[in-house]
Amino acid sequence: MIHIDGSFSEGGGQILRTALALSSLTGRSFRAERIRQNRPAPGLKPQHLSAIEALIRMSGARARGARVGAGQIEFVPGNLTSGYYSLDIGTAGAVTLLMQALLLPCMFAGGKMTLRITGGTDTRWSIPMDYFTHLILPVFRRCCGIEVIGMQRGFYPKGRGVLELMVQPGLPHTPVKDARAFQDAVRRLLPRLDLSARREMAAIKGVSVASSFLAKARVAERQAESAYDALGSVLPAEIHIDYCRSASPGTVITLWTVDKEGRSLVGADALGEKGKPAEAVGREAAHKLLETLHTEAAVDVHLADNLIPLLAFVGGKIKTASLTDHIRANIYVCERFLDVRFKVDEAAALMGVG
Repeated sequence: MIHIDGSFSEGGGQILRTALALSSLTGRSFRAERIRQNRPAPGLKPQHLSAIEALIRMSGARARGARVGAGQIEFVPGNLTSGYYSLDIGTAGAVTLLMQALLLPCMFAGGKMTLRITGGTDTRWSIPMDYFTHLILPVFRRCCGIEVIGMQRGFYPKGRGVLELMVQPGLPHTPVKDARAFQDAVRRLLPRLDLSARREMAAIKGVSVASSFLAKARVAERQAESAYDALGSVLPAEIHIDYCRSASPGTVITLWTVDKEGRSLVGADALGEKGKPAEAVGREAAHKLLETLHTEAAVDVHLADNLIPLLAFVGGKIKTASLTDHIRANIYVCERFLDVRFKVDEAAALMGVG
């Protein structure tokens, strides 16, 4: 059984989510201790428990000690069964973070997986939905078919957002009996990631979203206008305005660069909150994007973080703006489960797997 230190580096919930994904893929059980030890309220939260419960339901996995507030658990994976699954986090917990535990296993399932996940789509300390769909998913689509078939926004505190997506595995499924053999098969059949050099940027795209409650105040427009002003003339920019129905009021803006072929490169986002002017939200996202563009990064730190488990499987290299604690934590978990060793150049913020 693999032992995972949940307090390693950033010590957050992503350590557990990545461990759940890799355990389900490799068939290797794990024991996680000191879960979220570095957080103000340590232990499992409902959104973390939802990932465990989802995999139990989808694969027949077993978990010992999985309850809210628990600081340690044991997880024994099962074999994922293809089909349709409706999953409810039960809070405004982020559906995009739940996907950190589910996406990789679904990519190697025995058949088409259709997920309907209810929770928060754009919430604090998580991946906004537009970042997930425009930056993360396009990279994973190199390896399998992924289609977003429905989406409804859900903001804090009520959540009630919905993400519906279909994952069509790109490889024939065989039960994993030898983790190393499985890893070798993936390397032979799927393309390596080479995100070590920035492609030439052609434009900036974006989506500025607000609840329909805020339409009269022109919140989505003001976020976009502020972002345009902060970006200046660095690149041609086009930010789409969208108002949505949601259980709670909320706003979010996501920006990203694209090359001449329309491929996404570097992204940034900002979330609205009570008392925070729409103009401040737009400026925040623009400044985050410009900060990365002033480096030589091929991808931003959040995209790099989310690609670490995929990189561990298919091999390749990624250059980002800096090596964050989240990236280090993900590398740590991958090296515990897989027969890989990352080569990391701290100064160049470059990481690779042979």
